[in-house]
Amino acid sequence: MQFCEGPYGADGIRRFLRDVLAMANAPVEGKRYIITGISFNKDNQKQIQSVDRGDFSGKPPYQALVNDFIEPPVRVRYQPVNIDGKRVGVYEIGVCSDRPYMMRTDFSEQLRRGDAYIRADDSAIKMGRRQLQEMFERKFRDSIPADNIEIGFPGEIIHKDIRVPVTDLSALPSAIAGSKLSQLLEIREKYTNSGSTTVMARLTHARLFGSDSPYEDRNAQELVTEMAEIRNKHRNDDEHFLYESNATTLQLVVYNQGKDTIENASLALVMPNHNSFYVASRLPRIPRDDRWIDRGPAENSEYPAVTFKDDSIHVSNTLGDISTDAIAQVFEAPLRICVGQELAGRKLGIRYTLFGSNLQKPVKGKLRLIF
Repeated sequence: MQFCEGPYGADGIRRFLRDVLAMANAPVEGKRYIITGISFNKDNQKQIQSVDRGDFSGKPPYQALVNDFIEPPVRVRYQPVNIDGKRVGVYEIGVCSDRPYMMRTDFSEQLRRGDAYIRADDSAIKMGRRQLQEMFERKFRDSIPADNIEIGFPGEIIHKDIRVPVTDLSALPSAIAGSKLSQLLEIREKYTNSGSTTVMARLTHARLFGSDSPYEDRNAQELVTEMAEIRNKHRNDDEHFLYESNATTLQLVVYNQGKDTIENASLALVMPNHNSFYVASRLPRIPRDDRWIDRGPAENSEYPAVTFKDDSIHVSNTLGDISTDAIAQVFEAPLRICVGQELAGRKLGIRYTLFGSNLQKPVKGKLRLIF
């Protein structure tokens, strides 16, 4: 357990990543905790410094930062806890038995790829070559080979590729609404100098939205502004279209054909990012009584962690132990995707990495989606 006086915030991300690495590499069993909002007075007694509610809003996205920069995957949950009417922040770090945990990529000049830290005398100390070598030797000595592990899509046999239908994305609610606004804007620009702008706009509005929809007299600038906000306005409708009505669900399986159980397994996927390839970062909201409602915490927690980069999409999920001669499903709630017609006839590669605390090395490979 580690105590911090205040929250990390946007300015403390390097310190946050360093502390998570140090806690994950600590040679202890079970979960670990970082508690923010706790200070010590001169008598070494704990004092509570309340943490602002905004630190729990997802900005900065603490779990996503861990997914992006640390490997093997580390599960971190951050939540507020009230003590005597004051709010502290609790980071719960899951079981970490796949040491060493290291930086997967550079964060800054002070925190580079391959850096690893460990707790020593209540401080985060950078690990040296000898410490890392001892960890790797211990892991290799007690580990199992990865030759008898197969990963792929489920079926009578485990497949390395799967066919995915494409969808007409022009039917997206935001695309339809944007097309109607674009036609209204075109009418306004076309008839501006003829004196009949309002008449034509009314007729066009009635044709597009129906006579029961009340007409609003909006100028060109107002229409342009509304078009810029169209995606945000129809976000819930679009997500329901993409990830409920037209979703393809992706499930993967891991087949352990070896003689030993794979312990504390987790799987990470990396796939290309494309503007016609949609991957749900959460389960879509549910329409009910003319409004959208969130799914319950238990259902949402079953969906894998998804992080978007400029050119790639990262997905990670923990599996726990995988028994010998057993097939384990990777996702409790399958990954949801939707693919636009632009990608019809093309293929997309998915790189996977399976980690396990007693694997000699991660299991790596490639799968394909055929559109």
